[in-house]
Amino acid sequence: MLTILGQGGRYCDGLTRRTFLRVGGLALGGMSLPQMLRAEAASGKGSSHKAIIMILLPGGAPHQDMVDLKPDAPSEIRGEFKPIKTNVRGIEISELMPRLATVMDKLAIVRSLVGAKDDHNIHQCLTGWESHPQQDDSPLIPGFPVNGGWPSIGSVISKVHGATQPGLPPFVSLGSRNATSMTRASMGQPGYLGTPHAGFEPFGQSRADMVLEGVTLERLADRRRLLASIDRFRRDADHSGAMDGLDAFTQQAFGVLTSSTLAQAFDLEQEDPKLRARYGITGGKVPAKGGPKLLEQFLIARRLVEAGVRCVTLSFSRWPLERESRGGYNWDWHTDNFNKARATVPLLDQGLAALIEDLDGRGLLDDVTVVVWGEFGRTPRINASAGRDHWPRVSSCILAGGGMRTGQVIGATNRLAEYAKDRPVHFRDVFATLYHNVGIDANATALTDRSGRSHYLVDNREPLPELV
Repeated sequence: MLTILGQGGRYCDGLTRRTFLRVGGLALGGMSLPQMLRAEAASGKGSSHKAIIMILLPGGAPHQDMVDLKPDAPSEIRGEFKPIKTNVRGIEISELMPRLATVMDKLAIVRSLVGAKDDHNIHQCLTGWESHPQQDDSPLIPGFPVNGGWPSIGSVISKVHGATQPGLPPFVSLGSRNATSMTRASMGQPGYLGTPHAGFEPFGQSRADMVLEGVTLERLADRRRLLASIDRFRRDADHSGAMDGLDAFTQQAFGVLTSSTLAQAFDLEQEDPKLRARYGITGGKVPAKGGPKLLEQFLIARRLVEAGVRCVTLSFSRWPLERESRGGYNWDWHTDNFNKARATVPLLDQGLAALIEDLDGRGLLDDVTVVVWGEFGRTPRINASAGRDHWPRVSSCILAGGGMRTGQVIGATNRLAEYAKDRPVHFRDVFATLYHNVGIDANATALTDRSGRSHYLVDNREPLPELV
């Protein structure tokens, strides 16, 4: 992995990142840049630019405390939060989400999402499919293509549409280094489409990375220093044999390093401090535990799609994202649900509302679809530890943008939020909608796995007619 170091702080695992930025080299988050360039050259694609930003809430967020409150239910069901009015008559959401309440006209809430498994794995959110090989301690669920498994939506978009410009990955995953502890599935997994369509992972580095010494984000535009550093990297790599077999595409990959498009997308210092503050990005020292560090992802995602990236996935919780048993944060609140919600949901409210407002203000919202969800919901009944347990029978998701008809709620649960009472919506119904929004007919598009077998993207699911 070729890594460029930029300004920044120290993360909780003790590793100095200085905003790790990998923009080329031998393996880009599992995707080789030379392979990406080959795929782009072969496809001849890259003209249209519709995009998706997928915000994952690993661990399973409590829908009853966010977008499907039940104020008339018994206290052991309804919990501690009250609903508030939004700017759309008749729609209410949690008091913890006041900023999203002001942009409800730009949102669509699905309160009747079904089809989940009791499986701590965001694989279904990434692919639409429940079946997958064993991933960490998430057990094998039969039914997936044996030659690589199901591809993430970003990998499908990469395969079908390609890159919008040379050297800019069509699919970027902002997963942090330890994210797979909670997500189980890799947020950039390509499935049967293979390495060329894996997500570019700028923050998911391994200790095997090779660092381009002496080049910061600030010096990336300095061609002479950059090329000198590349020469040093070449000498070191030649000595180790790592550069054996490089072809013209590899030379082009190194040439991409002289273009600052991707680097600029990650450089938040280019944004007005007032805008950064709207996202909750205040600067200063990052606290070792907790704090709003991951709010930066919302602004980075907007900058990436604006630069030409077609799909961005990010996982959000209180930073750092990791199992609570290991000292991190997620949405798996079996204990102390309400205090954790008070600390976490307002951060999501701020980052997501700022993203929606920012996309809208820049004229991007009709072209960019935003989806927010986790792997399942939480139990209606509060347990003895003031928590909510896993509840795959029903959950919710938030959608925005993409030219959809927003300002509405789709589906409903019963009075205790136990099951979908009206209009059950399956994960793959949402996926059919997402694909539609980026110009892909999911029921007419079949992709081929490594053994030559074709697979359709969804099982005869249609885009939600309420939205498209």
